[in-house]
Amino acid sequence: MMTSVLFQRARVIDPRNEVDGIRDVLVTDGRVAQVSEAPLTAPKDARVVDATGKWVVPGFIDLHVHLREPGEEGKETVLTGCRAAVAGGFTGVVAMPNTKVVNDSALVTELVLSRARDADLCHVYPAGAITKGLKGEELSEAGELIGAGCVALTDDGRPVMNAALMRRVLQYATLFDVPVMVHEEDLTLSAGGAMHEGATSTRLGLRGIPASAEVAMVARDLILLEETKGRLHVAHVSCEGSVRLIREAKKRGLRVTCEVAPHHFTLDDRAVGDYDTHAKMAPPLRGDADVKALREALVDGTVDAIATDHAPHGVSDKLVEFEKGINGIVGLETALGLTLALVHEGVLTPRRAVELLSEGPARVFGLPGGHLAPGSPADITVVSPGEEWTVDAHRFYSRSRNTPFHGRTFKGRVTQTWVGGRCVFEDGQLKESR
Repeated sequence: MMTSVLFQRARVIDPRNEVDGIRDVLVTDGRVAQVSEAPLTAPKDARVVDATGKWVVPGFIDLHVHLREPGEEGKETVLTGCRAAVAGGFTGVVAMPNTKVVNDSALVTELVLSRARDADLCHVYPAGAITKGLKGEELSEAGELIGAGCVALTDDGRPVMNAALMRRVLQYATLFDVPVMVHEEDLTLSAGGAMHEGATSTRLGLRGIPASAEVAMVARDLILLEETKGRLHVAHVSCEGSVRLIREAKKRGLRVTCEVAPHHFTLDDRAVGDYDTHAKMAPPLRGDADVKALREALVDGTVDAIATDHAPHGVSDKLVEFEKGINGIVGLETALGLTLALVHEGVLTPRRAVELLSEGPARVFGLPGGHLAPGSPADITVVSPGEEWTVDAHRFYSRSRNTPFHGRTFKGRVTQTWVGGRCVFEDGQLKESR
């Protein structure tokens, strides 16, 4: 079995180690052995990868992925989700707990990890539920979940409406130093809403969800965070007001981090068009001013990570009236294209884009990887930044096809994904060990 790989003459972008330039990268026994400005000599029997014109970057990490197993394997499984992940350049994903058998126990955590070992493609890091059954009533056994391998606590798509309970979980999580990841939505403000409250919702005759439904909950939880000294991670931020509050909280030294999904920094509520359920998600696509604010926050460091909120759904979940459509889209295989669109537009530098997809997520959740220093895991993504391709949802490795980006042309594509020094995806094809 090959133990060495030499990437030659790549543009290596490694934000944590302040590297951005032409380098050779030598991988030995699953770890980065050397990063050199001078050309390196390949060891005997090493695989040599001519990476001229390519980027070699730390493997991407997605903090927000729905793998649907156990319970909804028709939409996605751990295996198919991992296939989609490596096709998108992701070497690690955090699996949300809102499966049909909720991950609120060590038993479910262990099942997810077992399925990930069987898939043998990318790292899967389970997140455990804050409350039993995601009901928002009684705290789950956080110690048991973390001991079994959970890296964060979250009720994901459900807000913790009970402020006292939210305060307790922030306090409790400090014992384990793990982040509490929150979906911020005041259900009394969003109740009955189907999309962002604005001109488009008025035109379509759909009940709107005001930005205050998110912003008010962000404000509440930042107050609780300041009091408890815990760690708060705000999922899929969508509003200018949320960004402003998080930016101010960071300046005050609070331990708050946040993520933004590619669809929220790319599309606004006009993408709903004439009731297109592929543009229906939670939080909803917001207004143009919110999109601009999210982009500014990606640039200035307020946002720590780009996370896809990969949410697979079947055809029947979307081919219904808009109000009845299930929220969410798949995102693992389009994330890089949408992120690089900001690079080509001059919004993000290549270094900042790579940081948001790799080093930032690793730092936020304390995960391995996210950089290419000697001794680090050889989790590597190779990108062809100028290659154009068109999204064909029917060719996704994900089991689901729900995307508003079908037919869209992107510039920049993953050509290889390496996990632990093993090539698991190359030139559009999986390299499975199974």
